[in-house]
Amino acid sequence: MGINPDLVGRIYPAGESYQVGREKIREFAAATKAANPAHYDVQAARKLGYSDVVAPPTFAIIIAQRADAQLISDPASGIDFSRVVHADQRFTHHRPIVAGDELLAELYVDQVREMGAGAMITTRAEITTAAGEKIATTVSSLLVRAED
Repeated sequence: MGINPDLVGRIYPAGESYQVGREKIREFAAATKAANPAHYDVQAARKLGYSDVVAPPTFAIIIAQRADAQLISDPASGIDFSRVVHADQRFTHHRPIVAGDELLAELYVDQVREMGAGAMITTRAEITTAAGEKIATTVSSLLVRAED
C-alpha cells in the first residue's frame, strides 16, 4: 500500500493534553545542551519575566511529534514508520512554553507529494493551551521512502 494522497486536508484533533513540568524542561534543556539558566532555575526565569522555567524553543517538538503519531499510526495513511525520514522541521512561536502549561496539538496534513516511488508529507501542528491560547505552529516534512 502506498501513501494515501487523500490525506491532504485531513485534520487530526488534539489528543490527550501534555503537562509541561519543570523537570521535563530541565531534562530537555540538558539533552539539547541549552545552557540558559532560565531553563533550569525558577528565579533566573522570573528575572527575565517568565512565570516559571522556560523551555528551549525546540521543546515544542515533543508536543508536535505526539500529534504526528496520530497520522503515522492511522492505517488509512499508508505510512510504514520504518521507512520514514524526518526531512524538515520549522517552528513559529506565539509565546514561550513555560512549566505549568497544559498543551494540546491539532494536526493538519497540508501536502502529500509523490517523489519517485516514495512521498513527502508536510504536516502542521497547531499547539495551544487547554484554554485555546496559541503557543506555537510547527511544520514538519516527512519523507516516506519507497519499498526496496
